[in-house]
Amino acid sequence: MAEPVAAVITVTDAGIRFKRNRRSSRSFKDLFAGRSRRTRPNEFWALRNVSFSVQPGEAIGVVGRNGQGKSTLLKLVAEVVLPDEGSVHVASGVAPLIEITGGFVNDLTVRDNVYLTAGLHGMKKAEIDSRFGEIIEFAEIGDFLDTPYKHLSSGMKVRIAFAVISRLEEPIILVDEVLAVGDKAFREKCYRRIEELLAGGRTLFIVSHSEKDLKRFCTRGLYLDKGKLVLDGPIMDVLNRYNSEYGVAP
Repeated sequence: MAEPVAAVITVTDAGIRFKRNRRSSRSFKDLFAGRSRRTRPNEFWALRNVSFSVQPGEAIGVVGRNGQGKSTLLKLVAEVVLPDEGSVHVASGVAPLIEITGGFVNDLTVRDNVYLTAGLHGMKKAEIDSRFGEIIEFAEIGDFLDTPYKHLSSGMKVRIAFAVISRLEEPIILVDEVLAVGDKAFREKCYRRIEELLAGGRTLFIVSHSEKDLKRFCTRGLYLDKGKLVLDGPIMDVLNRYNSEYGVAP
């Protein structure tokens, strides 16, 4: 009998609590209070009691209205935020297409940003050297290699960011709405790149308000409502449930 395949993502009773305003503060004692401390009036749970696991090679779409915890869940999986209760275990490396232009340095050139960003994600200089040409070709930005990043248009910034992150060898890809920007031709290019990664056995975790995109990439869906996971099932079941309750695309 074949050994069961270990999950690449395991989320167990995860919850994360945010403040409603910046003026409020949490004491040192609060950091160790866990679920026993009562929620204060100026706090709310963005996610709570969320549990699921993801197997290698799955393509999962996260569905829900704005403000229901979708992007927060991706940030937990990316481990850029930590849960206030429960646990999140990610067994493999992550390529985060989440706020992808945020890590670039305005005063550095496009060339320098490619090396810096790829290096921060673990690529060695020799690897970056070997992939530099395909990154620039994909982004269609060869005439701007020595231009400071801050002088690029928003569309060009997304192009170069996607080109870099999508060349990482990490087994898990996290995508948060980045495909909603850019021109139609480049979006289709990004779609084909994601399909190549999926065909190569990568695991996809995507937040999108495009039902078309979710149907194209995903076989499974997670439906979040008011910070709770209300349905985990086939993507069409999740979309149908969402549409029956709200009558609009997620």
